[in-house]
Amino acid sequence: MKLVVVSAGLSVPSSTRLLGDRLAAAVSAGAGAGGGVEVEVVELRDLAVEIAHNLTTGFPGPALGAAFSAVTEADGLIVVTPVFSASYSGLFKSFFDVLDRDALTGKPVLVAATGGSARHSLVLEHAMRPLFAYLRAVVVPTGVYAASEDWGAEGLAERIGRAAGELVGLMSGGGGGVAATRPSAPEVVPFAEQLAALRVP
Repeated sequence: MKLVVVSAGLSVPSSTRLLGDRLAAAVSAGAGAGGGVEVEVVELRDLAVEIAHNLTTGFPGPALGAAFSAVTEADGLIVVTPVFSASYSGLFKSFFDVLDRDALTGKPVLVAATGGSARHSLVLEHAMRPLFAYLRAVVVPTGVYAASEDWGAEGLAERIGRAAGELVGLMSGGGGGVAATRPSAPEVVPFAEQLAALRVP
């Protein structure tokens, strides 16, 4: 299985990249020795100029084209962004603006973000989840937000492990223990047939 981490961190070192690395390590561990997870990291910081050129010309440069191929061919994605102005960064959004609109259809995606305060944690639900739902990706139930005070505190490792387990399940076709336990949908009877069954002979 191929896992691609898309990191929009701007600094070096970056807490955003660190969170992406920890999530990828948890996915690899969750897949087990027989899982064979190949991890590739796409650093958007290094692609900023080519992303800007693609927005204005409509054509990706070589490095950006390689990133597009990696994302398109991945069995699963981890996408991580720092929070700016209560949402994902402009660089993060610009990458997915120029990516082919069908590239993420049906692809398992784990959303994650970093920020200076826990007050921004809802960015996962009000910004990131709707974005990837629009792109027709399959977003895992658990998103991971890490504020500055979360590093080294209790709870972060548990959230990382739970989200990674869900992604492993989707990548391997098992549904992460969510879809597998969902009851089958009831049979849909057309309305006309229901009316016909109610008629008195």
